[in-house]
Amino acid sequence: MEEWRREGDETVTKPESLGFSSQRLARIAPFLDERYIQSGKLPCAQVQVWRRGKLAYDTTLGLADRERGTPLADDSLFRIYSMTKPVTSVAFMMLVEEGLVALDEPVAKYIPEWAGLGVFAAGTDAGWATTPPARPMLIIDLLRHTSGLTYGFQMQGNIDAAYRKLKVAEDLRLGTLDEFITKLAGIPLQFSPGDAWNYSVSTDVLGYLVGKISGVPFERFLRERVFGPLGMVDTSFTVPADKAHRLTACYAAGVLGSKAVSAGAPKLQDDPAVSPYLTETRFPSGGGGLVSTAADYMRFARMLLNGGELDGQRLLGPKTIQLMASNHLPGGKDLTQMSKSLFSEATYAGVGFGLGFGVTIDPAATMLAGSKGDFFWGGAASTFFWVDPVEDLAVVFLTQLLPSSAYPVRRELRTLVYAALTESAA
Repeated sequence: MEEWRREGDETVTKPESLGFSSQRLARIAPFLDERYIQSGKLPCAQVQVWRRGKLAYDTTLGLADRERGTPLADDSLFRIYSMTKPVTSVAFMMLVEEGLVALDEPVAKYIPEWAGLGVFAAGTDAGWATTPPARPMLIIDLLRHTSGLTYGFQMQGNIDAAYRKLKVAEDLRLGTLDEFITKLAGIPLQFSPGDAWNYSVSTDVLGYLVGKISGVPFERFLRERVFGPLGMVDTSFTVPADKAHRLTACYAAGVLGSKAVSAGAPKLQDDPAVSPYLTETRFPSGGGGLVSTAADYMRFARMLLNGGELDGQRLLGPKTIQLMASNHLPGGKDLTQMSKSLFSEATYAGVGFGLGFGVTIDPAATMLAGSKGDFFWGGAASTFFWVDPVEDLAVVFLTQLLPSSAYPVRRELRTLVYAALTESAA
C-alpha cells in the first residue's frame, strides 16, 4: 500500500487505498477546529481512523492545557472515564472464557452480602421499605446494566440520593473496592434485575469481581493480562511522575448528568499539575478510572475489531467478541423501550446494549450513517470510540470536556467519517 505521511506511532496510509476519500477525511480537522476549538467549546481534539488494517486518518488539535498554553501532543494523556467500561468488560469475559464464572450465575454467589438485596418500595436511607426481586441479579445484568444498580448523578429519587450521600463510586480516590461493595449492600435496588436498563456502577462491580474471581488485584490483572499483551503502555489508573507532564487539563461546561451547558467559556475542572490522577488510588474504578492515549485506545479497539487478537496476542475468542457485541436487552428491545436513565453515554433510538458496549440494532432509527452491529461507548469528558466490523473500521475520539452531552460532536464525527467512505462493504 502507498505510504502517505507519518504521525505518531503509526504510518498513515493513503485513504484511497483503504476505501476513503482523502478530500472528505480532510474535512474533519477544520470542522472540529472551527466549530469547537477556535470557538472555545472544546479545549482539544484527537481523532484516529483505522480501516482494513491501516491508519487512514490521524489529527491532533488544540491545547492540552489552556491555562499554560500547552499544545496537545500525539501522546497526551486523557481521562477516558466510562471508556474504561469496555476494558473491564473484556477482562471479565476473559474469566468467563476460562470457565471461572458464567453469565447466568447469581451475583450473590460471589458477593454473599448481597443475597438479601430488595427492590425499593419507599423510604430513605433512614429506613427502607423493599420488596423481593422477581429473580436474583445475574452476572449478565452487571455487563448489560440491567442489575437494578444506579449512579448518584442520575438524580431520579431516593436511591440516587443515597448513592450521593455515601459517595458510591463518586470520588475515584476515596475508599476501596471492598468498601464500595459494602456500601451497596445497604442500599435497595432501583428495580428488579432484568426489568429495565439503567446506566450504573455495575461495571465497577465487575472490576471488583475480576479481582475476587481471578485471585489477582483488579489493577494488576489489567496491567498483566490486558495492557501488557496489547502494548497499551500509557494506560493506567494513576499517572506516574515521569508522565505527569503529558496529562491534559479537563474542563466543564456543565454538570455531569445534566444536558444544560453553562454560559461562557468552560471552567477548569481538573488541573493536571495537581490532579488526583497523579496520586495512587485504592479504588481502581472499572467503570471510569482509567487514563489513556489515542494510540493505546486504538490498540484496544483494533483488538475488538480483529475478533479478540492483536499482533499475535489473543485476549478473547472471536465468538466471545460476537457475543459481547450482540444486543442482550430482554426481548431484543432497544434503549428507548428499556432505559430508566436520565443520562448515559448513548442515544437511545435504534441502539441496544451488549456485554459492555452500546450496539446499533437499527441504523435507520438512529438517523445516523453506520452499520447494524457496530458497537461503541464514550466517556464523561466527551471521549468516544466505535468499532464497525461490517466496514472493518475503528475510530477513537479524545477530548476533555464535561459533560459529554454538552455538544453533538460524536454524532457529527460519525457523519464525517462515514461520509468519507467511498467503498462500503455493506
